[in-house]
Amino acid sequence: MERRLSAILAADVVGYSALMEQDEKGTFDRLRARRTELFEPEIAGHHGRVFKLMGDGLLAEFGSVVDAVECAVSLQRGMAKGNGSVPKEERLNVRIGINFGEVIVDGDDRYGEGVNIAARLEQLAPSGGICVSGKVAKEVENKLAFAFDSAGRHKVKNIEEPIDVYQVRIDAPPRRRILRKRRIGRLWWALGAPAVILAILAAWIALYSLTADSPAVSSTIPSVAVLPFKDLSADKTLGYLGEGVANDLIAILSRFSDIAVVSRTSSFAYEGREGDVRQIGKVLGVGYVLEGSVRKEGDRVRIVAQLINATTGDHVWADLFDKSGTDPWALQDELTGKIVGAMTGEWGAIRKADYSQAWGKDSTNLAEYDYYLRAESQLNLYTKEGLERSAETSRQGLQVFPGSPLLTVELGWAHWLKVGLLYSSDPQADLREASRLADEVLAKENLSPQVARLAHWLRAWLLTLESDHDGAVAEMNKAIAAAPYNAFTLTDAGSIFLQAGQPEKALELTNIAAARDPALSWFFNYVRGFIFIVLGKNEEAVEALKTTEFADAPLQLAIAYMRLGREAEARAAVEKMLKSTPAATIQSWRQAWNFSDPKILDQAAADLASAGLPGSPTE
Repeated sequence: MERRLSAILAADVVGYSALMEQDEKGTFDRLRARRTELFEPEIAGHHGRVFKLMGDGLLAEFGSVVDAVECAVSLQRGMAKGNGSVPKEERLNVRIGINFGEVIVDGDDRYGEGVNIAARLEQLAPSGGICVSGKVAKEVENKLAFAFDSAGRHKVKNIEEPIDVYQVRIDAPPRRRILRKRRIGRLWWALGAPAVILAILAAWIALYSLTADSPAVSSTIPSVAVLPFKDLSADKTLGYLGEGVANDLIAILSRFSDIAVVSRTSSFAYEGREGDVRQIGKVLGVGYVLEGSVRKEGDRVRIVAQLINATTGDHVWADLFDKSGTDPWALQDELTGKIVGAMTGEWGAIRKADYSQAWGKDSTNLAEYDYYLRAESQLNLYTKEGLERSAETSRQGLQVFPGSPLLTVELGWAHWLKVGLLYSSDPQADLREASRLADEVLAKENLSPQVARLAHWLRAWLLTLESDHDGAVAEMNKAIAAAPYNAFTLTDAGSIFLQAGQPEKALELTNIAAARDPALSWFFNYVRGFIFIVLGKNEEAVEALKTTEFADAPLQLAIAYMRLGREAEARAAVEKMLKSTPAATIQSWRQAWNFSDPKILDQAAADLASAGLPGSPTE
C-alpha cells in the first residue's frame, strides 16, 4: 500500500440541493460551465489533479501546498466574478477546504485522514470562503501574498484530535510573494496537465451518455444498485417514502433481462451512510448506482434522481419529477423509463408496452400509497414489533381505502411473517387470515403485476403449508415471472422448491441469486443451509448458516450440528434462538415448514428436541 504526503483540496457548492429543486437543468448547466471554464483550467494550471468528482463538488490532489492555496484563491475570485452578472437566486457559491497530510494511494483514487480532514474543513468554510488546517497555514505562512485568520480549534467527525482551523483572507492587501525553487520531481504535473483536462472533459461528457466500454458486472447487461432516496421533507419524518420509491424501482427494473438489479436488502445497507459511490459499486458488484431524494407535500411528490457510473463516479443521467393527484404509478413509470433508457442506451431493447403495464393497472392514489410505504418500512424490519406496526398501518389504510389490493396484500404478508418468523401466538389464525387476504387480492381484476407478484408469492407459501406443493410451485413461478432477475425473489423461491421435493432446483435458484447479488449472502446462505441439510451436506450447511442469523437460522444450524455429532454446539445454537425468540417451540417451528416428504421435518424436529428446543417432536 503506497502512502505519500499531499495537499488535498475539497470543494462543493453551497445549497446545491435547494438550487437543484428550484431549477435542476439551469443549475446543472451552470455548474458544468464553471467546472469546464474555471475549475478544470485553474486546477491543471496550478499543477493539481482531480481524483474524485461528485454531483456538487470535487477532490483534487496537489504536490505543493502553495499551489493548492493559490488555486483555491483563484477559484473563489473566479466564482465571485462570475456571480457578478448572475441573478442572486441563480448564483453558485462554493466553499473550499485544504489539508496537508498523508494519503493512501489506490490507483487513481486517494483515501485516508489527509483526505477526510480536507472534507471536514470544507464543511467549516463559509460560503465563498476557504478554510485550511494549521499545517497548511504554517507551511505557506511566508510564501504567499494572503493572510490567514485563526478560526480556533474544532472537533470534527471521525477525527480523534481537534484540528486548528484558519480562514484565508482572500481580499487582504497583497504582500510580496517569496520566490522559491520548484523540485524537478514535480515536472510530471505540468506535462500531464493536458491529459488531466481531457480526462475531466470526457467524464463530463459521460453525464448524458454511456460510453461503449462503460464497465458493468455482466459483460452483456448493465447492473445497478438503487439506494434509498434521501428524505428532504422539513420534519424528516418521511424516510419510508424514500425507501418505498427505491424499493419499487428495484421491483420494476427487476422485470427486465436487459438490466441486473441488486436486491433491496443489499443496497439499503447503505441507507444514511455517506460513502464513495465507487466503493459502494465495488462492494455490491455493480456498474451503476442510482440515488436521489424525495419530498412530499400534500398530494404532490417531487423526486430528484441521478444515475452514477460506479467505476468512474461520473453522472450518467439526472432528472427531476413532480407528480400530483391520484396516480403514483405514473411517476414511477416515467422515472424508471428514463433510467432504463439512460442505462441501456437504446429504448428499443425494453419493450415499452410490457413496461407500461408493470404498474399502470391499479387505481392507487398517493394517500393510499403512503399507507403502504409506511407499512412496508416496518414489515422489512422483520421484528415482532415491526410486523405488528405494519399490520396496524395497513388496517388504518384499509379503513380509508376499503378493498385496496395494495394494502390487503401487505396485511397478508404481515400475518404470514408472524408465523414464518415464529412470533405468532396463534399460527393457525394468522395463516387463515393471510390466506383469506391473498385470495381476496387475486380475485380482483386489473391488478398490476407488482401487486399480483406479491399475492402469488404469498399464496405459494400458504399452499406449501397446506401440502399443495404443485400449486405452490405454480404460484411461485408466477411471482418469478413478474421479476425474473430479482435475487430476493429467486432466493425465497428456493425454499418453496426445496419443500416441494426439488432440492437441486432450489440450490440452482440460490446460486443464481448469489451470482447476481453477492451482498445478499445473509439470505441466500440461510436458504442454502436447509438445502444442504436435506442433501446430507451438513458440513456445508454449517458453513453457510454460520454467516447468518435470519429467522430460524440458529435452529437449522442446530440440526446440522446434531447430525455431525456436535451436540454442545447444537444446544448453544438453540439457546441463542431462544434468547431472540423466547416463544419458539418445536410446534411453532414445524408450522412454518411443510415438506412433501414428511420424514424430513420429523427427523429435523427430533434433532431440535435433542438439542433442547422446547416442545414435542411428534405433535
